Amino acid sequence: MMISPRRPAIQVDRLHRYFGETKAVQNMSFEVYPGEVFGYIGPNGAGKTTSMRIIATLDEPTSGDAFVDGFSVVAESLKKSKRLGFMPDYFGAYHDVNVREYLDFFARAYGLRGPQRNAAIDRVMEFTMLDRLARKPIDGLSKGMKQRLCLGRTMIHDPAVLILDEPAAGLDPRARIELREMIDALAQAGKAVLISSHILTELAEICDRVGIIEQGRLLAVGSVEEISAAAVESVSRVRVRVLEDDDGLRRWLAAREDVSQVLYADGQFTLNHEGGPAEQAELLKQLVAAEFRVIEFASKTKTLEDVFLHVTEGRVQ
Repeated sequence: MMISPRRPAIQVDRLHRYFGETKAVQNMSFEVYPGEVFGYIGPNGAGKTTSMRIIATLDEPTSGDAFVDGFSVVAESLKKSKRLGFMPDYFGAYHDVNVREYLDFFARAYGLRGPQRNAAIDRVMEFTMLDRLARKPIDGLSKGMKQRLCLGRTMIHDPAVLILDEPAAGLDPRARIELREMIDALAQAGKAVLISSHILTELAEICDRVGIIEQGRLLAVGSVEEISAAAVESVSRVRVRVLEDDDGLRRWLAAREDVSQVLYADGQFTLNHEGGPAEQAELLKQLVAAEFRVIEFASKTKTLEDVFLHVTEGRVQ
């Protein structure tokens, strides 16, 4: 997925939201572009849902503003409403309403009429693969099917921007994969997608960029690689495998001051090494110069979980 050079589909500008003494959102600014999936991660109570609700015009900021497709959510919310779809982390199941009737209700709420409304419902049901369940009562759907239906409701009016609050919560592995594929397809179609989740591995696989939030403050924004590079650690975890001379390598490593916590298992050494990539390159150079026949040398690749733990401090409000 490529980030468009056009104007942001979502622009959050110095957003604040206070609830009495609690500063739920503090001076938050970021942008999401058409065709981009932006992951929003942080612990419970960090301010994710509050800021997402403000963008969706379900709450008002104490100060600052947000813009959806160029329209202010504070001054022009009615103009913005059809440009945005909001999928909450929970939605109610109505009694005696089937899948098609449920989507029809929301299509009518967005002002769709006649053939246009029927075409929108058919489009959404085909995309979410709910067409075979059109007459099924929604309170009898599985969790995964209900999430598909909620996504369908969110996109019934074909908005340019989608905000998805914990869409994968409670889903089984297959349902998460299918949901991820649908989100990717929406981004490929040019939608801007802002998604929050506690399942960091899911976000790492689908998101172009992430924003890490704690105590209402946005601590870092960028790709996992960009945030990792900015958060350089003084110690790296390295694994080394050599041909034959394991005892010699053990003694060589033990004599070095820049190496600690050496472990040996399954013919491989893992160790802590002071420094970053440049220092690791020098370590490999010295191993070869010492005539060890190195057959594997690698440092642990940082995951989104590693980056999250490094950037945040576990603070709550």
